[in-house]
Amino acid sequence: MSTTYKSRTTNEQKREGRAPSLIAYHVAERGESAFWTRIGAAWEHEDGRGLSVQLDLIPATEGRFVLREASDAK
Repeated sequence: MSTTYKSRTTNEQKREGRAPSLIAYHVAERGESAFWTRIGAAWEHEDGRGLSVQLDLIPATEGRFVLREASDAK
């Protein structure tokens, strides 16, 4: 097993125990309405210089990809 793989596995295990920093949504606009669908989450890197984004669904339609603070969850 390579060092990179071990490091990634360890980081993923740590992340699983923490609440996400941001929630990922797909926003589809239909006329004057907007439909927000949760599609994943993001966690800050320990050094504060980036995010790891896990998408459970990648939007296949038109719309926006939005990251919001977890406390703003819709």
